[in-house]
Amino acid sequence: MSQRDRQAWQAFVRLADTLVADFDVIDFLDTLAQVSIEVLGVSAAGILLTDHTGALNLVAASSPEARMVELSELQNAEGPSLDAYRSGALVQCPDPGTASDRWPSFAPAVRAAGYAAVYALPMRLREEAIGAMNLFSTQPGALDEETAELGRALADVATIGILHERAFRRHETVTEQLQIALDSRIVIEQAKGVLAERLRLPVEDAFAVLRDYARDHNLKLADVADAVTTRELHIPLPAETRSGRHLKRDELRKLPSAVSASPITPITRQGRCDAPRTPCPGCRG
Repeated sequence: MSQRDRQAWQAFVRLADTLVADFDVIDFLDTLAQVSIEVLGVSAAGILLTDHTGALNLVAASSPEARMVELSELQNAEGPSLDAYRSGALVQCPDPGTASDRWPSFAPAVRAAGYAAVYALPMRLREEAIGAMNLFSTQPGALDEETAELGRALADVATIGILHERAFRRHETVTEQLQIALDSRIVIEQAKGVLAERLRLPVEDAFAVLRDYARDHNLKLADVADAVTTRELHIPLPAETRSGRHLKRDELRKLPSAVSASPITPITRQGRCDAPRTPCPGCRG
């Protein structure tokens, strides 16, 4: 098995691992963005999902730069994601410098963000389109066929997972699912800022701490984020970072899961503590 085959296999396992009974769409989409970067060799990723009117909404972005480009695309109603969503086909922009005629607002925004190429993959199952995934690279050029096929496979797995969740929760409309995702994203962004300031970490590293805590304690990412922003949950600075050195993402994953919950209001579900590995101080069970 080649290194790339091994990475692809691990990526699909990570995505499948999030398709559990207590499905967290935000965690799932953030995982999709991260594994796409790792497996496809791109620099950043952004994911757009549709609402009941067919309008695309930003639900995940791997970096602040990617987020700004995606928001620009939506604001100006032009760009590869919109084209991929409408056509159901891969859209490649190997050199934004030559794409000003096609996307007069999007192309300059991509260059200003430091990206030299963009690729958009539709999130579509048969005739049902639910969104698109943008991939950003700091190196110009088109995707080779193998990379493009792998990207399509990742987008297809994500699409099936989201549609399966919608079918499983038939009482929850597409609009409600998307609104929950958007509301959750706002709270998560606030929590990232709180943790970054409190722990003196880069924003993306703060997010890794937040996400790992949620996973290790079987909690939804949005619930943990809400507890952080309301000061009901306190995540102290890991000992490994107190020297002032910022940890890399893979280093953060190796840290022990965390952290202490506030003795005032531990996070609970149905009256029981949801921290099986690290009991909350003052919690009776």
